[in-house]
Amino acid sequence: MPIHMTLWPRGHKCASRGKYHASGFVDKPTGRAILQTMQKGQLTRNAIVEQALDTAAKVGFEQLSLATLAADTNMSKSGLYAHFKSKEVLQQAVLDLAVERFGEIVIRPAMRQPRGMPRLQGLFEGYLEWLGGTVTQGRCLFTALGQEYRDRPGSIRDLVVQSLKDWHSTVARVVGDAIDEGHFGPDTDPRQFAFELAGIGMAFQQSFKLLGREDAETMARRAFAALVARAAEGARRH
Repeated sequence: MPIHMTLWPRGHKCASRGKYHASGFVDKPTGRAILQTMQKGQLTRNAIVEQALDTAAKVGFEQLSLATLAADTNMSKSGLYAHFKSKEVLQQAVLDLAVERFGEIVIRPAMRQPRGMPRLQGLFEGYLEWLGGTVTQGRCLFTALGQEYRDRPGSIRDLVVQSLKDWHSTVARVVGDAIDEGHFGPDTDPRQFAFELAGIGMAFQQSFKLLGREDAETMARRAFAALVARAAEGARRH
């Protein structure tokens, strides 16, 4: 029912106002109250999904449940159920948020940079920020799900696979721009570059999160610089 529609039958007398609502519309205060209630519900749902994203990065997707989330959010299971009717609905919402956050942290800031090497550098900086746990306090959700759902067909695996493919394609496309701009040599393989950048990211996250190496970021930057230098060498030869 649209929020502006009357809550009483047409022509029915409203006891609280003592007036007839023959027009079929409620007064503005009532409409605002309904809208505020809807907005509050959406804000609550958003906060739940934010917490669920952080929880999933720590414990894994399969361990993410309404019971686990209820403890993390200090809400009742029935309260959570009002927003998410099943575990699958919750998981989908978390994945959608992860994709959105990746775009905000990694993709969109980089795309505001000039084509070629500046844009590629922007992708790398955002990638390190994402993998370092700025968005969540745990692991990169896509890395975690890639391991968790590697051999488990289904909609979640499909979305994770597509997200990772999109990331590799984005990097390869930006590398292609760097070739066109003369920053990299024409013999640079964009797909190989994207592959090696993903390897740097995985090594960084493992060293930083699992091994606790304080020099993990320095090592990652050194590896990226070497990767860029090899590609740029081809440009100097031509």
